[in-house]
Amino acid sequence: MKHVLFCLMLICIVIDNVTADDFSGKLENNAVMEVCCAVTRWQAEHHDECQHHDLDWTNGALYRGIIEWSKTSGDTLGIGFVKSICEKNGWSVLDRVYHADDICIGQAYIELFRLYQDKRMIQQLMERAFYVSSHPSVAVLSKKDKRGKDERWSWCDALFMAPPVYAALYEMTGEKTYVEYMDREFRICTDSLFDYNENLYYRDCIRIPLREPNGQKQFWARGNGWVFAGIPLILENLPENHPTRFYYVDLFKKMASKIASLQDSRGAWHASLLDPVTYPFPENSASAFFCYGFAWGINNGLLAVEEYSRVLEKGWASLVSCVSQDGKLGYIQPVGAAPASVGMESTDVYGIGAFLLAGSEILRFVR
Repeated sequence: MKHVLFCLMLICIVIDNVTADDFSGKLENNAVMEVCCAVTRWQAEHHDECQHHDLDWTNGALYRGIIEWSKTSGDTLGIGFVKSICEKNGWSVLDRVYHADDICIGQAYIELFRLYQDKRMIQQLMERAFYVSSHPSVAVLSKKDKRGKDERWSWCDALFMAPPVYAALYEMTGEKTYVEYMDREFRICTDSLFDYNENLYYRDCIRIPLREPNGQKQFWARGNGWVFAGIPLILENLPENHPTRFYYVDLFKKMASKIASLQDSRGAWHASLLDPVTYPFPENSASAFFCYGFAWGINNGLLAVEEYSRVLEKGWASLVSCVSQDGKLGYIQPVGAAPASVGMESTDVYGIGAFLLAGSEILRFVR
């Protein structure tokens, strides 16, 4: 029996090595096009297996990644795929009025509106966002507060879900209510969860006192990935002379330096950023968000090419090595709020979205 198990393990290792070699992780136009198109098509073909609501935050992150990849690459499959889902759901938003997760889908609506100029696509979103920003919740911002845990941005993931929507609506309309609300809530969340000694975010206030088995603070990789990817989506919608722009730029640079220092020798990041031994496998939703942030920062002159291009090169190669022959990306931690073990077969839509966000910026970098 032990011999059989050993043989099976060897087979799995061989299969992983074979599939890893099917795509090149080089920062070259054709290589990036090939793997990202394969990942997009795999997701489109398997999306019916997705257990999440079409308008859930998980899919909101997926759609944003697909749209950005489609715009950059010209691969039109993605745009049509997302547009058809949004049409089917009547361009609506989910029911929790103040919850950041339920407005994440708005990122897709806004990007599609920018392409098609069809006001139907953003009408319900604008009504929701304007109501929230002009009638902000007065609940306590804390995961320990019955109302505040949902009505305020009390967890760091929220900084990807909602702020890019408000920033984009401000850019589109010039209505300051959107950006003033975003700035205020973002700063309060950051003040409550950002560790200025480590330059990383705790996932929420409940996690602040926790320590990993090695004694280090618990900084969840994907939680920090959400923030590191969310800041570029904000900055893209803030004018160069906007009074709060420097706040986001400074925060982004601090996180970039710290995150780069935590990359392992293979180019990956782990579920718990300061305890890679307890969580030895790569965690690719975080790694993909980090690669997106580094590529975006380089492309927009915020991160030095000579300092960060090697980090990006290693990170992308690690990600691509986890794409199977049919285009499935593995080592994506399931939905959660803290570090957890992950395997090659584990995948989910938000990780695919993060991968395609990264691919879109890398394609800009290599062209």
